[in-house]
Amino acid sequence: MDSRTRLILIARVAYYLGWLMFLIAGLAHFKIGSAFFLSINLSQRNLLEAAVALFLICVASSMRALNIAK
Repeated sequence: MDSRTRLILIARVAYYLGWLMFLIAGLAHFKIGSAFFLSINLSQRNLLEAAVALFLICVASSMRALNIAK
């Protein structure tokens, strides 16, 4: 597996994990499953910060993969 393929794979995984975190944060915001979030001590802010961080990793990996392709 070359470097470009690895970066694209990292970007895809980070992208889908970011959407998953946004979905979980949305559920926490609308108080759906709030007992679960309280039991694992995750706040809404932490979920959104994790989602943003994953999207930034996704963008950085994609940009580096495009740069390697040139």
